[in-house]
Amino acid sequence: MTLPARAAALRLVCLHPGAARGALLRTQDLPISPLISCQLLVQGQDGWGVTYTSTQICAFKGSTVNIHCTYRYPPRRYLVVQERFWFIKQSNGVYVDLTTDPEYSRRVKYNCENNRCTLTITNLRESDSAVYKFRFTTNQHDGKFTGEPGVTVSVSGKNVVLEYPTLAELTCHSSCQVPDQTSYVWYKNGQEVKGEKNKYFYTYSPEDNYRCSVIMCEFTPLFSLNPPKLPSVSVSPSGQIVEGSSVTLTCSSEANPAATCTWYKENQQLPHEQNGIYHFTSISSEDIGYYHCKCGNNVGQINSSLFIDVQYPPKLPSVSVSPSGQIVEGSSVTLTCSSDANPAAKYTWYKTNGNLELQPLSKESLTFSSIQSSDSGDYHCTAENELGNNTSKSISIDVTCE
Repeated sequence: MTLPARAAALRLVCLHPGAARGALLRTQDLPISPLISCQLLVQGQDGWGVTYTSTQICAFKGSTVNIHCTYRYPPRRYLVVQERFWFIKQSNGVYVDLTTDPEYSRRVKYNCENNRCTLTITNLRESDSAVYKFRFTTNQHDGKFTGEPGVTVSVSGKNVVLEYPTLAELTCHSSCQVPDQTSYVWYKNGQEVKGEKNKYFYTYSPEDNYRCSVIMCEFTPLFSLNPPKLPSVSVSPSGQIVEGSSVTLTCSSEANPAATCTWYKENQQLPHEQNGIYHFTSISSEDIGYYHCKCGNNVGQINSSLFIDVQYPPKLPSVSVSPSGQIVEGSSVTLTCSSDANPAAKYTWYKTNGNLELQPLSKESLTFSSIQSSDSGDYHCTAENELGNNTSKSISIDVTCE
């Protein structure tokens, strides 16, 4: 599949070693960057697949190359990816992980996350020219997949071929295909001479020795298609959230094209006026819970979540008597008080006649192990936390003699 025209636009960035900052750089002193012919390959079926961002890479000996891919698999329940690796060798169903191949010892590294995996090979050798494939396996017997046809890497020596025509015109060639705007540096008898094109005009003697080198540049795509990165989520104001206050949830993600971000509570989408922003004008205890933000573009989507905890004063306490029914002198009786509050409330029981504080405890219940007729009367409780307090309705206790 061919990338959109804008995705192929490139920018050249060249620096000169030892020169003042901002001067042009001749790359014979730099690690040589690979030249990449960008294509997208998407293959697979039934939800399995591997996408390589490049299928043909030409690079110079001694340079470093990065090979990128993304992979996908069906959203089966309990399906877990267990192994991800790159290989060039396989026999009788056995695939040799490059990190275990002695020919690549200390020269390869994987960077795999979020269904993406990058193979980095440093200090390239001409013997590294091969077809590199990505493979992943899961915890299910049939859950194995290899990305075909892979990425073909061609490694060329940095030396170039000189052609001596009858006129004093030298031509510089490279076995790697280079862009039209590539610059060159020329040397006569080991000394650098002026010239930045692949052809050099000069009067020379047969005993003169000429060579040339490619000035490699870093190629930076002006446009690239990227799925959203893990969204950054935040709550404003930060810290304790009190019922009735104004609260804003914000979500953003780096992506190209730009991602659309939407907030959800459980599976219900929340309305929003701005991308990635949801506002509570007066938050309540009913808003406590988990929220997740989904960011997506036409390349992919990803979620990030947070928990909202709202603090509030005690609601109207409810009271009860156990056992219910007739209360007989000498029996065990428990009065229970409960209130919805965050943080949890502390409770105090009062006997209304006489306004006596009976048991100022951080417990919901007041227990009479052997109730007496003198305990008859009206009782109520208060519930209190750092945000406020509330008082229950009275409950009447009538103790009868046996």
